[in-house]
Amino acid sequence: MKLTSKGRYAVTAILDLAFHARSGPVPLPLIARRQDISLSYLEQLFARLRKTGLVESTRGPGGGYMLGKPAADITVANIIAAVDERVDNTRCSGASDCQDGEQCLTHDLWEDLGDRIFGFLEGITLQDLLEEDGIRRVVQRQDELSAPELTVAPPGD
Repeated sequence: MKLTSKGRYAVTAILDLAFHARSGPVPLPLIARRQDISLSYLEQLFARLRKTGLVESTRGPGGGYMLGKPAADITVANIIAAVDERVDNTRCSGASDCQDGEQCLTHDLWEDLGDRIFGFLEGITLQDLLEEDGIRRVVQRQDELSAPELTVAPPGD
């Protein structure tokens, strides 16, 4: 499967959002910190996710992002497609001109593999991922590591 960091980061970020949006809009800097993803990169990804209705934004104090649909209605394939990511394993990027302008011997094989992978990802929803124990443990660990440290005010003079 030819899935670049764009697709992986989009799935990771929206899953983080799904876990944390229960208490209100989630600011992108918090997702960036927890997932160790560049804030500017997340802004680009969330602009695409917003265009497709997978997320909604709220401006101002207390603003951030929320899911645009129920987690059960968002598949991993939806997320990947929203950021213009293709599940393509062919040498020619699906153009069927892999060998001197013609289709190569294994073109159909790799094209079928991409279709099956995309079908597999269409069967996985954010809700499915939210319910996985292993993922829940990772979220708990990340939350503990990214929590702002408590600071003690220095004693007065």
